[in-house]
Amino acid sequence: MAVTAATRWASRAQFFASGFIFATWGVHVPTVKGHYGIDEAQLGLAMLAAGAGAMYGLTSAGRWIGRHGPRRMAALCGCVYALLLCGLVAMPGYAALLGLLAVFGLVTSVFDVAINTEAAPRELRDGKPLMSGMHGMFSLGGMAGAASGSAALAAGLAPQNHLLLVSAAMVALVALSATRMLPKPPATPGAAEADHGFRLPRGALAVLGVLAALGLIAEGAIYDWSVLYLQQELGSPQKQAALAYASFSAAMAAARFGGDALRARFAPAVLLRGSGLLAAAAMTLALLTDWPWLALVGFAGVGIGFANVVPILFAASAKVPGVEPARGIAAVSAIAYLGFMAGPAVIGLIARATSLTAALYVVVVFAIALAASARYAAADQPAR
Repeated sequence: MAVTAATRWASRAQFFASGFIFATWGVHVPTVKGHYGIDEAQLGLAMLAAGAGAMYGLTSAGRWIGRHGPRRMAALCGCVYALLLCGLVAMPGYAALLGLLAVFGLVTSVFDVAINTEAAPRELRDGKPLMSGMHGMFSLGGMAGAASGSAALAAGLAPQNHLLLVSAAMVALVALSATRMLPKPPATPGAAEADHGFRLPRGALAVLGVLAALGLIAEGAIYDWSVLYLQQELGSPQKQAALAYASFSAAMAAARFGGDALRARFAPAVLLRGSGLLAAAAMTLALLTDWPWLALVGFAGVGIGFANVVPILFAASAKVPGVEPARGIAAVSAIAYLGFMAGPAVIGLIARATSLTAALYVVVVFAIALAASARYAAADQPAR
């Protein structure tokens, strides 16, 4: 099956849409908190519901994508993902919000695995790094989503109207780009026999999963809490606070677009070590300053630091001997989402007991842990 410019741009568009939707939810975390009258711990529980849904999706993503192909699953889950934005501030109560976010997490995770499953084997075929660039489109979408959300809030657009507009635009983008994705490849000999459901990964996949969890806990903390941090801890208006995720995503996108060249030049362990140290230093700056604009600079540094963590580890998971790319990515994602699922709730509980500032030092701790463990970022061992 020929890979054309259209198929490459289709993949980029899917990553962009994923980031845009992701950031739109992030911008409206304070909106959701205020609309339902909940505290940080309850908000953390809502994020935990999303994480639980994501875990369920990840246990089945490899099987579903193997059966139906990345194109169909990306189209279905991406469109549902976008449509669910409309319900964020339209649920009749907190319990209903938990249910919506559980489904939100499920389709998010399967969509994520589907688009990575299409991109990762292409890197292997082309013989050169490209996953950082694909994830750069995710970050670019995040930057655009956060910036447009900030502009909508500044213009006085009602949150529900903003969510409806974003939902309609992203459904159209996902559906159109899915038509240009590659069709389902022929079945690999022996694949039917291997299709026995999800197993908790071991060996190289487990190591990669733990490292990805460190990165996603820290990255997810910025996504889930940075807007609220600027608004609540530093007293920024929400239209300025929305720029926290925008600055993070913009810097991450820029670093990811240059990341493939870095990955071609430096060993994964070197990049991971430098990434963790930079992220730790930048997050410390963001948390120590009382100036919102300097905090935005810190969040941008965190974005640069974490830019290539997930691309490196997801690309490695698709290269583990004896494992199909979809299953490798799903397995590593599953461990990563265990951390991603628990992280927001833990931060919410720490924030209620102390402060959100103190809770966000979790990002610093995990960034340092990632740097210290970077030497284990290898995919040259067969899965067991």
